Amino acid sequence: MNRYPLWKYLFIIVTVVLGTLYTLPNFFGEAPAVQVSPAKTSARVDAAVLARVEQALKDASITPDMIALEGTSVRARFDTTDTQLKARDAIQRALVPDPSDPSFVIALNLASRSPAWLSKIRAEPMYLGLDLRGGVHFMLQVDMQSALTKRVDSLSSDVRTSLRERNIRHGGVSRNGQSVEVRARDRDTAEAVSRLIRDTFPDLVPTISGDGAEFRVAATIKPESVRTVQQNALKQNITTLHNRINELGVAEPVIQQQGLDRIVVQLPGVQDTAKAKDILGRTATLEIRLVDESTEGRAAEAGSGSVPFGSERYLDRNGQGVIVKRQVILTGENLTDAQPGFDQQTQEAAVHLTLDSKGARIFRDVTRENVNKRMAILLFEKGKGEVVTAPVIRSEIGGGRVQITGRMTTVEANDTALLLRAGSLAAPMEIIEERTIGPSLGAENIAKGFNSVTWGFVAVAAFMCVYYMLFGVFSSLALAFNLLLLIAMLSSLQATLTLPGMAAIALVLGMAIDSNVLINERIREELRAGVSPQQAIHVGYDRAWATILDSNITTLIAGIALLAFGSGPVRGFAVVHCLGILTSMFSSVVFSRALVNLWYGRKKKLKTVSIGTVWKGGADAPVVPTSRVKPTAEPSV
Repeated sequence: MNRYPLWKYLFIIVTVVLGTLYTLPNFFGEAPAVQVSPAKTSARVDAAVLARVEQALKDASITPDMIALEGTSVRARFDTTDTQLKARDAIQRALVPDPSDPSFVIALNLASRSPAWLSKIRAEPMYLGLDLRGGVHFMLQVDMQSALTKRVDSLSSDVRTSLRERNIRHGGVSRNGQSVEVRARDRDTAEAVSRLIRDTFPDLVPTISGDGAEFRVAATIKPESVRTVQQNALKQNITTLHNRINELGVAEPVIQQQGLDRIVVQLPGVQDTAKAKDILGRTATLEIRLVDESTEGRAAEAGSGSVPFGSERYLDRNGQGVIVKRQVILTGENLTDAQPGFDQQTQEAAVHLTLDSKGARIFRDVTRENVNKRMAILLFEKGKGEVVTAPVIRSEIGGGRVQITGRMTTVEANDTALLLRAGSLAAPMEIIEERTIGPSLGAENIAKGFNSVTWGFVAVAAFMCVYYMLFGVFSSLALAFNLLLLIAMLSSLQATLTLPGMAAIALVLGMAIDSNVLINERIREELRAGVSPQQAIHVGYDRAWATILDSNITTLIAGIALLAFGSGPVRGFAVVHCLGILTSMFSSVVFSRALVNLWYGRKKKLKTVSIGTVWKGGADAPVVPTSRVKPTAEPSV
């Protein structure tokens, strides 16, 4: 009756072993580390950079606890923060001789002390939030006026193009503040311009003004369109920051909107504020321009003349100068996708770009008018431009698909495509608040949270053992297994644990024991009814399951609502809360019953069970300990 088949015990044993393995990494803690990442697409972090880092540390008489190449970065771990700072300075001198033009980002970070054999089975510690791990916090103010200005400039260009396509003569198109202004010679022309703007540009409201000598059509942006521009700018900036920071390997950054024009950025584990600012500023923009093919331009490119007026000089990846015109044909705003790949003819690494409809039309017209001329594709990072490639236009290119080649490696193609996908900021941002939370404060928060969970568990376990005796011991073991399983699941899912999450763990302990209380009280009821102990155990678990399921489902619904609609700390609380409900149902029913079956299931003639004091009904009925209740005892009336 109260026996589990062998496979269930084996399943529970496997679960306990896996839970222990995936919980272990959280007990090793974190150590100070230095991380070396590329600061530009032309820089690569590979085995050669790893060797340079090792040599720099050796020359400085610094021995790291661990140093390895992890993805696109080198990470070295040290025993103390003093050694970490000395190592950072030594690596900085070796890899960044010119601070004004760094090729690498050398940032202070934290690395897990978990053994390598645990990492090989993908047993990693939980990510810790800013309040537990330490790190940097920024509040960014988005310049919405710049976003509107950029939008008006784009509309001005589109209006100019539409007037040219409709053959409407005008006296010029310019931006006046936050409106587009078109000059016309007579009223008929002004009305034609007004009709065109009203029919073609739904975001603009045209008004005609002027006297008989000259008329002006001022097109202002609608208020609802202004709000849309501001919302889109905020969203694009958040997306850009998220893509950029994620690609640099910062674990679980928090990037979210606050108010109408502010963005909060939290980078757990990053201790160096200056390097964090560098990470935030690392965005790439794309520009397509024509190469200056004039005699003066070719002479300047060869180094025998000055740069002509209206042109600029940039270096390509081989250090050769290229003279390009100032006029920008296309920018990264016209880019919808960028993917690494290979040239089908030469099999060289390449980046495949996809343009939007407007960009495809402009690119088709420009390539048709400039056959056999060179076109330069420039990549700008931190205000410095670099010519990625300057191919010759062989024929008209339509369809909105462009391929960039230029003796790139596969890694460079991946990095370039990645930066272009990250895009540019829709509007400039200014840091209005910054603060650093040190790892010592995070360690203090962890200690307080750990103590609260520990003492909460001890108090609950002590009460259960006193009140339910041996069944209380089983319940306490099931509660410990629940905690082990919960930590293992959070670690395997690489969830981010914050202080609210630790509060959720303490709450889960109190909620999880409810199921065992229901089961134990149900068994007591069956014993009071005179049912045999074996039958009471069987019926107690079976009948309590429906109540346990109902109560946990309703609580789970509330947790899912918090998970769906919450953000930040609320979401972290909800993740732990929902997982804790699932693990508590398994541990309180399956695991605790396995312990009871293992202890009592072998006894065929079981006469007593240790479940505390059974209170028998009736006014004068005595209080009888469970150890004295026989299977034949009649219930009191």
